[in-house]
Amino acid sequence: MPGSALVVFLQATSVAVAAAMAAKLLRTHLYRRYRVLFWYFVFRVANGVWPLFLHTKSDMYFYFWVFTLPINLLFYVWVVLELCSLVLERHKGLYTLGRWAMYFGMAVSITLSVLSLLPRITPATPQRSRVMVYVLATDRGVTFCMAIFLILMLFLLSRYPVTLSRNVVLHAALYTVFFLSNTLDVILQSVFGVHLYTAIDTGLMGVSCACLLTWLLFLSPSGEEARVQIPHFRPEHEERLLYQLDALNATMLKISRE
Repeated sequence: MPGSALVVFLQATSVAVAAAMAAKLLRTHLYRRYRVLFWYFVFRVANGVWPLFLHTKSDMYFYFWVFTLPINLLFYVWVVLELCSLVLERHKGLYTLGRWAMYFGMAVSITLSVLSLLPRITPATPQRSRVMVYVLATDRGVTFCMAIFLILMLFLLSRYPVTLSRNVVLHAALYTVFFLSNTLDVILQSVFGVHLYTAIDTGLMGVSCACLLTWLLFLSPSGEEARVQIPHFRPEHEERLLYQLDALNATMLKISRE
């Protein structure tokens, strides 16, 4: 299948599966628990339709891309915050700490990303190229920060015996894979240049479609009832770790209220 046909196929598949996922969340009433995820799929459908009707080198495509990418990044942050609140719904103090840590890390990551790309901007650089540099720098900063944040959150889940629903564990794992692939995509584009953009972006769309299909197949009402905990400590160690987690949570709640 030619490259362009494969891209169109993956785009169409992504839109169709995202629409099916939004409909499933609505039909099963899971949208009440995963509100941000639901609206992200709705936005993903709308954001996946317009590229099918515009040429990638046209001015209109560029303007749509510049306008919709920040909205997409905002949804990334919003979904991760929702995921963090679901993982730490019994530890609101730790959620507050994690939220502010993510904000700080994102600010640092975006700043470093922009600074790393500034040498590419010269007085002769066209305005359109300058805009692309800043937008891509922001994209790289946000996706890298989200990937690191999710990895740390998964480490927390593996370190402490926290019991979660199967849906939340699935959601966390899939979103981590999604962000890691997205971060790798941005890094590869920065290293090898835009001439490999189509090949790299096609690979990212393939990973994204796989994540969407997994969400569609396995995120279910029964997954809210099924509880998951990775047993890798002896009972006395689990009790000690849970005590440490509760103590840290109580400390953060006290600090946030002062």
